[in-house]
Amino acid sequence: MAITDIDTYAHLTAADIEALGAELDAIRRDVEESRGERDAQYIRRTIAVHRALAAGGRIALMFSNRRPAWLAGTVMLSLAKIIENMELGHNVMHGQWDWMNDPEIHSSAWEWDNTCPSVQWKHSHNFVHHKYTNIVGMDDDVGYGILRVTRDQPWEWWNVGNPVYNLTLGTFFEYGVALHHLESEKLRKKEKTYRQAFKDLRIIGTKVGKQAAKDYLIFPAVAGPRWKTTLTANVTANVVRNYWAYMVIFCGHFPDGAEKFTVGEYEAEDQPRWYLRQMLGSANFRAGPLMRFMSGNLSHQIEHHLFPDLPSHRYEEIGVRVRELCDKYDLPYTTGSLGGQYLQSFRTIAKLALPNALLQATSDDAPETASELRFAIRDGVQEHFGVDPETGKRRGLRTALRELKHAPVRSAR
Repeated sequence: MAITDIDTYAHLTAADIEALGAELDAIRRDVEESRGERDAQYIRRTIAVHRALAAGGRIALMFSNRRPAWLAGTVMLSLAKIIENMELGHNVMHGQWDWMNDPEIHSSAWEWDNTCPSVQWKHSHNFVHHKYTNIVGMDDDVGYGILRVTRDQPWEWWNVGNPVYNLTLGTFFEYGVALHHLESEKLRKKEKTYRQAFKDLRIIGTKVGKQAAKDYLIFPAVAGPRWKTTLTANVTANVVRNYWAYMVIFCGHFPDGAEKFTVGEYEAEDQPRWYLRQMLGSANFRAGPLMRFMSGNLSHQIEHHLFPDLPSHRYEEIGVRVRELCDKYDLPYTTGSLGGQYLQSFRTIAKLALPNALLQATSDDAPETASELRFAIRDGVQEHFGVDPETGKRRGLRTALRELKHAPVRSAR
């Protein structure tokens, strides 16, 4: 099952965790105190780039009877939508730029180019997901209510469609995100009434209607005789944006090493252990400056989960310090290539379409699901705490996982 005791799983003492929390608090203070004109210029340039691409795309589509113009317009429009959703909408609504007191880019006022109403997003994502990250039964992003992504989710017959649901979700990701607030899992468990769901659905329907009217009626109508090519460009741009956002988000939450947690573990959690859960429950992917920008800097999902309200373009420098802390406390820093992280996520989704009886490994020691009991049938997990007297180096979780990989032992649960 998922991690029930984060101290034991992380191979850290209570004093270690307190010290780790204090060092992460120091990183936050340093960034908050250093925010200034350099950061303000960054977000203003980003808005300018987005607007230039969106305007350029619309102008090019006025001549979209020619294929090069259609391709140019569609590419620019796709890039504009990606930037607006990833680096602007997502991050602005996290309050990353509230410190500027600029009403144009304040979390309370931003409504993004997406079918998900911002008011619902800020609850289901900013509050629920970021507070209860990867806690099975509390974080609805663990499978989005339709995917089985951990063995802690009991297998049901309809899970055989896991790969199909996955690709469908990627294609219509903005609609999946919009419907996310309906909390389908709670509806199935009768923890939420259909009356409550219909109230949410009316808000969603209003936003979906506005988006559909803008992309599929107003802009094609403005294009006049080019309405049909403008319509196909808008559809294409939305699908491109959907797949990109879906891939980036899945690579940060479902590859190997992005751990899951139990409700019981959360009930005794303090701020340092919340930090630790974010570090163990998130994953990064390697990216250069352009890919970081196009992913809304969510290539640094670990840093984002530690500091969701700090400016996203600072995650690269924050990541250097977080890596140093992982080395100091012998903790894993889960990262890999974009393709590798996605393939691990897709493999997990495809594999868990099957019942546990048909799977290898155990519910305590599988790539997608682990607990502190994965170390149980060894010399005793407590022996990994602290500093190795022979080498003078800390023997923590990263070392324990490396040893386990070379000499795997399965728990009896």
